[in-house]
Order: sequence, then structure tokens, then C-alpha cells
Amino acid sequence: MKLFLSSYRFGGHSDAFVQLTGPPSDLAVIANASDAWPTAARDSSLLSEFAPLRALGYRPTEVDLREYVGRPAAFERALDGFGAVWVRGGNTFVLRAQLARSGADRILSERVRGGSIAYGGYSAGACVAAPSLIGVEDADDPGEVRPATGTDTVWDGLNLVDFSIVPHLNSVLDENDSGWATLQRLRRDGVRCHGLTDEQAIVVDDSGTRILGG
Repeated sequence: MKLFLSSYRFGGHSDAFVQLTGPPSDLAVIANASDAWPTAARDSSLLSEFAPLRALGYRPTEVDLREYVGRPAAFERALDGFGAVWVRGGNTFVLRAQLARSGADRILSERVRGGSIAYGGYSAGACVAAPSLIGVEDADDPGEVRPATGTDTVWDGLNLVDFSIVPHLNSVLDENDSGWATLQRLRRDGVRCHGLTDEQAIVVDDSGTRILGG
């Protein structure tokens, strides 16, 4: 299993992402964490996402989960040919709902665990890899789920790792200034978790789990 989980994009560790995926090639980009945003803002953020990926040599293509609602077999076919997926930030709960509606939650989990695809994700894309999304509500609004997806909030994560992730510590992106309080609350409640600054990343591979950037 190969995972690259960060707070903001590569966190200064793009070399580790490239090493994890192998030589840059076609890359599936999932941007559905931004589905609650206005269309123009979503489109602009997607374009800005492609630039750093292309700079590393990847050929990014959006795989929009909205096109695969109720069509998991079609989503599975859409992943064929991609050796890695990149899941961007936004609202973790909206992302999780779209993963569930398309069946991508099960399919991605199976492929990542089977080693046929590497998973890279930051912010929401990292948080959703956890066993549970409890604590994420301090930063992301679950109330955006129903207007954006027409479904209820899903509180379980993909369970790709056995800990929760709290991103954007000491960052201007922590708009609610909630990161440290969330981290402390989860730890008090006995939840295994890691907090990340925007300069850090977590890599999971055959050698184990390590945090890059201190």
C-alpha cells in the first residue's frame, strides 16, 4: 500500500511523492471536495491544481465522481491506466459523500490496499483516509453535504490508515483556528491522530509509516 497524505499539496516533499508513484505518468485527479463551491471557483481551483502536477512531469486528468453516481463499474473502468490518484482539498464531508455515491470509496480502497494504485491526497484528501471523520467538523461544515450531493453526511472514512489527520496546524488555511484544539480533543478521547503543518506529509509504504518535515 502506498499513501502520500499531506496538509497542503506536497508540503515541500514532492520528491517523496514522485518516489512513491514511480516515474511521473498519467494521474487521476479527484477534486470533488470542492463540489459545494461556485462553479467558477471550482474550475479555477482545478486548473491551479494541474500546474504543480504538470511541473513534476505528471499528466493530470480529472476523474469527476459526479459522473459516476450509481455507476461504480464505470468508475472502476475510468481508473484503468492510472497508477496513482491525487485527491485535493476542500470539504472532507462533501468528498466523502461523493466517494460513497459513486462507489469510489470501495473501489479506491481495494485498489490502494491491493497495491495497484498509489493514493496521494492533501487536506480533505488526507483526512478522508482515516477510520473516522469525527473532529473534521471543527474545520469543515457537514451542512454543505446535502445541498451539494442530496445525501446525508457519512462519518466513517476510507480506513486506509489507523489514525485521524488534523491538517493546517499553524496555518492561515485553518480559518476557524481549530486545529490544535481538535488535536487535543481527539487525543483526550483516545483517538489515535497526527497533526500536520502545511510543510509536513505522511508517507505509508512497505517500509512503514513516517512523517516528513519533523
